[in-house]
Amino acid sequence: MAKKSFLLILAITAAISSISAQKVYSCDYKYDADVKVFVTDYKYDADLVVYVTDYKYDANDNSGVWYFCDYKYDADRKIYFCDYKYDADIIIYFTKYKYDAGWQKNEKKHLMYKKN
Repeated sequence: MAKKSFLLILAITAAISSISAQKVYSCDYKYDADVKVFVTDYKYDADLVVYVTDYKYDANDNSGVWYFCDYKYDADRKIYFCDYKYDADIIIYFTKYKYDAGWQKNEKKHLMYKKN
């Protein structure tokens, strides 16, 4: 019985960790990206407020804390920065403070979940 419980806990943990997508890679071309983002100057305009961390282990869930990877194969999501708001899937605002990070509009949250 203990073995079954352990396997169940292991499966749940794996499922939860597989939905994170905050390790991102910035693509040079729109067609390479999973998600197109536009950076706004105003927090109230954003779907997502993003805090950029220097540590990969800080970016472990879909909470707006992003770590930019050097290689696309390390990233959970590949993003492309659009020049125009109407081209973007998500509008983001960069913050200096980790506690400000998070989703302002939950209807687009699914776009940053990790693809399997």
